[in-house]
Amino acid sequence: MAQAVELTVGERVVRVSNPDKVYFPERGITKRQVVEYYVAVAGPLLDVLRDRPTTLKRFVDGVTGEAFYQKRLPKGAPEWVETARIKFPSGRPADEVCPTEPAVLAWAANLGTFDFHPWPVRRPDTDHPDELRVDLDPQPGTDFSDAVRVASVLHEVLGELGMTGYPKTSGGRGIHVAVRIRPEWDFVDVRHAVIALAREVERRAPSLATTSWWKEERGTRVFLDYNQAARDRTIASAWSVRGTPRATVSTPVTWDTLSTVDPDDFDVFTVPKYLAEHGDPHAALDSEAFGLETLLEWYAADPRGELPYPPDYPKMPGEPPRVQPSKARKTE
Repeated sequence: MAQAVELTVGERVVRVSNPDKVYFPERGITKRQVVEYYVAVAGPLLDVLRDRPTTLKRFVDGVTGEAFYQKRLPKGAPEWVETARIKFPSGRPADEVCPTEPAVLAWAANLGTFDFHPWPVRRPDTDHPDELRVDLDPQPGTDFSDAVRVASVLHEVLGELGMTGYPKTSGGRGIHVAVRIRPEWDFVDVRHAVIALAREVERRAPSLATTSWWKEERGTRVFLDYNQAARDRTIASAWSVRGTPRATVSTPVTWDTLSTVDPDDFDVFTVPKYLAEHGDPHAALDSEAFGLETLLEWYAADPRGELPYPPDYPKMPGEPPRVQPSKARKTE
């Protein structure tokens, strides 16, 4: 086992234990290389994470091991690792990591963190999201190119609403789009706004997009995962390393380049150079915040109403039965 090394990161010294431990066997990528990657992209990543309670997705045995979500500040964390208090859907509170400086990223990477999963809220008010997120999730039989086609419809709808969305690769076959919003609505309202937005995309491209929660109804379409807007549901941040054999990175792009990129080209080796050459495509994300009034009007006017929540959530007002349609038909 290799000796630990100490890296100077900003104003801190971060100890990296077992730096030569291989995290990605297919490419021989070590823990130290992951730590160094996060130091290289610390500027734009902190723009994404700062003041946000952040769940750490940890792969302590590397990409071939079991991952788990660290939702509370780990024991033994340095005193300079700050926290933010959140409430789970059950009402129980927790103090999550709240990244404020580059050393926190290096410290987390040393713990085996690949993905940073920030809540769509800021520390001063963790009950009112300031980010609307749309997760375009290709289903079996579809791929990234299909997600691009659905994203173009989403871009069209956002434009008609006067809203600016910022796309990124998920690190896999999917696409994530972020819209900065005013923190004037709670999680229920924001989720309803995402449902309304997703339904409009589905209406315009029914053969390409679906909002069906039940997998048996999705077919070979791209699922607009509205439940990623529910409390305590998060997606990997921009600039996060993903748990893929290639060590791909969820990477910000522009609408103009989205259809030309290959998500596999963005990894821990290539993204620092991409950032140096192109800058942060999401640098203007905080420049303007939008309202949800029109989307909530669309939701209220839709007779279909509420959609199912994830199974681990308490039953929510107006929610339809949590039973897949084929089973429901059998009991009728």
